[in-house]
Amino acid sequence: MATVEAYETKTGRRWRVRYRTPDRRQTDKRGFATKRDARAFAATIEVRKTMGTFVSPTAGRVSVDELATAWLEKKKQSTAPSHYRTLESSWRTHVQPMWATRPVAEMTTIEVEGWITAMARRGHGTTTVRRAHAVLSGILSDAVKAHRLVVNPALGVENLPRRVARRHRYLTASDVHALAVEAGEHRVLVLLLAFCGLRWGEAIALRVGDVEFLRQRILVSTSAVQIGGSHQIGPTKERRSRSVPVPQFVLDELPRRCVDKARDDLVFPGPDGGYLLRPRSSTGWFAAALRRAGLPTITPHDLRHTCASLAVSAGANVLALQRMLGHRSAKVTLDVYADLFDSDLDDVASNLDAAYAPETVGTTWAGSAGISTSFLAKSRLISEDADDIPPSAEVG
Repeated sequence: MATVEAYETKTGRRWRVRYRTPDRRQTDKRGFATKRDARAFAATIEVRKTMGTFVSPTAGRVSVDELATAWLEKKKQSTAPSHYRTLESSWRTHVQPMWATRPVAEMTTIEVEGWITAMARRGHGTTTVRRAHAVLSGILSDAVKAHRLVVNPALGVENLPRRVARRHRYLTASDVHALAVEAGEHRVLVLLLAFCGLRWGEAIALRVGDVEFLRQRILVSTSAVQIGGSHQIGPTKERRSRSVPVPQFVLDELPRRCVDKARDDLVFPGPDGGYLLRPRSSTGWFAAALRRAGLPTITPHDLRHTCASLAVSAGANVLALQRMLGHRSAKVTLDVYADLFDSDLDDVASNLDAAYAPETVGTTWAGSAGISTSFLAKSRLISEDADDIPPSAEVG
């Protein structure tokens, strides 16, 4: 148990709390002006030891920079290379200059909120601010798990800017075919992106052996992520393989990309035989094909959104769409493409009307309040016989 002791200083009496840490080491905290404050601290220490939330004062002296190295290494192992690159850049550009040398125990939520406000005032966008906050919060969460902090001061901030969802741009099927014609040698790639929903990195990493012509499927297990002018090869974004259905008219186009190739050869190689670089946003082949087809400006990734739209229009349900696109869960699919399922609400009303309208169920309705005559008749019978109902029957 913690003990409270008095000691004398030049400015008067002060109080000291002696206690043992969970690993049985003796320590103390000095400088309490009153015995009441010392006892309150002692009680807090004992409660935290019992609850398993005790944090040694010396443990919180570690700097954010010291913890960031391990956190970034963990993220490097568990996330896609492209995502890790954004996290590392955010740490180096926004988090490290402000917090690197700060002991984690000295940080407060108010300071974190001030940092967020300062970034917004300097003109940083919502994504930049939220990513920087996520990096700092992730590092401090590790401090909590390592019993260096009791709570994460980056959690519960009130001024984090809200994301404004960007409305997806969808092409029609005829738009896609027109774009494919104008894409020339990249025709099959455009069809694959728009009708199978592969991510760009997944499509350019596709190998001949991944195309299952008899099953009308494509096995997607690898992604080639472009970082600068080179590619890093790794698993898909969700780090798991999936089997993607291929419409027959797209499957009929694929043999011309696979002829005279070995199973391990790329289906869509670049000019040098390596991985195909992403087309430049304004001067690349994709932008040129859009202009020739008279279509609005979109990115190759927008063809993935188009695939979702076309699949839903063709009758695909949420679970099928989730598996096709490789989302972690159906919730992610609904969150990303909620606008595609707006018509489902109209269908609910139409289906209810068709199934339960008065002429369908044989019920006549009385008055504008919509109370059926059969219900009114039953109510009168119950009212008339109310005196005959046993007391126990009145409950429930």
